[in-house]
Parts: sequence; structure tokens; C-alpha cells
Amino acid sequence: MPIATPAYALLDVGDARRLERFGEIVVDRPAPTAEGHVAVDPAAWLTADARFDRSDRGPVAHEGWTTRDGQPIEPWVLDEAGGRFELRLAPSGQVGVFPEQAALNKWIGRQASRLAKPAVRAGTAAKDVGREGGSFSGSAAVLNLFGYTGAATIAVARAGTPVTHLDASRPAVAWARQNAALNDLAEAPIRWISDDAAGFVERELRRGRHYAGIVLDPPSYGHSGSGRAWRLGADLPALLAACAELLADGPAFIALSAHTPGFGPERLGELLLEALEPVVGAGAIAAIEVDDQTLISEGGTRLHLGAMARWTR
Repeated sequence: MPIATPAYALLDVGDARRLERFGEIVVDRPAPTAEGHVAVDPAAWLTADARFDRSDRGPVAHEGWTTRDGQPIEPWVLDEAGGRFELRLAPSGQVGVFPEQAALNKWIGRQASRLAKPAVRAGTAAKDVGREGGSFSGSAAVLNLFGYTGAATIAVARAGTPVTHLDASRPAVAWARQNAALNDLAEAPIRWISDDAAGFVERELRRGRHYAGIVLDPPSYGHSGSGRAWRLGADLPALLAACAELLADGPAFIALSAHTPGFGPERLGELLLEALEPVVGAGAIAAIEVDDQTLISEGGTRLHLGAMARWTR
């Protein structure tokens, strides 16, 4: 594994694409929200070590990743936002981290610290932390749905709070476990699960389990290993309602983010409020915060990459 190199930077934005540096590697990949922007530094794009193209954006010579020298780029390590992450050129066009999520992940870490019990520290072996039927749940446990490569899970575990990390993709769960190990959290109280998010939440409700914190970063669409389809517009309201019922008494939080057109901060906030009001009462609206998730390039271009809504008690 190469030595970790620091820092992420959004170098430039233009023609529905973004040029980014992740440590020592520069990548050029699609950014539909950059449609209409003009690159500030055209020469900088020639430095890209890898470029990702999709055929749905028009004819391309090669769909997927191509590298400047034609050779594969091995996984590398990024030091960013207080954590260490293994990055790869994934077939989806992702590399394993979402820089626009950094501020929200810091907030999640602060909430986890607020929940943490003094007796549960990040170095405690998972088998030694109180489980209920093989699951971490209760007044200081967090559930991370659609956990992908684990940035939010790591933020929670570093606070010493038990966390259940769930993603429908087994390779993504394995990737997240590798990231936990890179952050000296291999023995932390983390439960790793590959499952359908909605189905898992339904079963947890039937089991009578509760969580003090719930993190959701759902995709626009997808399928679980069992073939169950997910459509954000159709399925998110019911999932949020079920998550609200999962909340434990006492201090609690929900962090919701999305990267889907049409799901801006106000809409996410409204969906979160609709789910929470029947459970926590009319006061829920006063505890909900919403915001855009954006990055600013070195040339000053603002790139919108999603939205978030969060609630605390």
C-alpha cells in the first residue's frame, strides 16, 4: 500500500465535469450539476491521471475509467478530515470518499460523542460491548444505513459509540472494514451487515430494537442482494417513518443526505419533519437544520453536489 498523501482539492469545474485531486491522484469525472460552467484553467485538465466517461453523456471512445499512461492505478490512501481512507477507481465512477460530506460527518462525530457512554471506548472489542440479539442497539448506539465505504461509521466509532454499518453491497462493506482498519478501528464496536436497508429496519422494529442515532445517505435507485428495488422518491418517506420509530428515548439524532436532482434541502427537511412529527411531536421542526452540500473549486466555482437535513434531540 502506498504511503498516504494528504488533502483533497476541487481543481476546476466545466462542461458538466469536475477535476479533483485526491492525495497524489488527479481524476476527471462527470458532474451533471456543472452543466453550463466553463473551465477556469483548461491546461489543468491535461494533468488528470484518470478520466471516467459514461455513454449516457454521448458517444465515448471508452466507457469507464481510462488512465493517462494506460496502466491501472492501484488503490491509494488519502488522509482527509481526520481520517484515513483507501481510494480506488471504482466501476461506478466513484473513488471511495465524498468530500462534500465532510462537514456532515464531523457533525455526526460530535453527535456520537454526545451519545457515548464512558465505559465504551473506540478500542473496545466488539464482542465485549453489550449486544442485544447480536445487534448494537439502545440509548447510545448508531445505525448507518447505505454506509458505503464507511466515513460516517468511522466518525461514530472514533467517538467510542457502537455503530451498525449496513450496505446492500458486500464489496462496499468489505471496503468500509478496510477503512476502519486503516483508522485503528478494526476492534471497535462496529457491526458489519450486508442487507437491504428498508428490510433491515422493518425487522429491527419487529424485534423491538432502538437506536439513538440514524444516518442515511440513500442513492437515487438501486437493488439489494435479494433483488429488492429501491427508488428514492417512492421509498424514502416510508423508510424515514420507520427510522423515526426506531429512535431510542433521550438524546438522539438523524442525519439525512441525498445527491438526487429534485431533493434539495427544503424537500429533505419536509420529508424528515413528516416522519418525525408523529413520533417526537410538533417541536421536531425547531430542531431540524437543512443545507446544500457544495464544494468550491480553486478557481472559485461553486459546485452543488447534494443536500442534507439533520435533527437532534
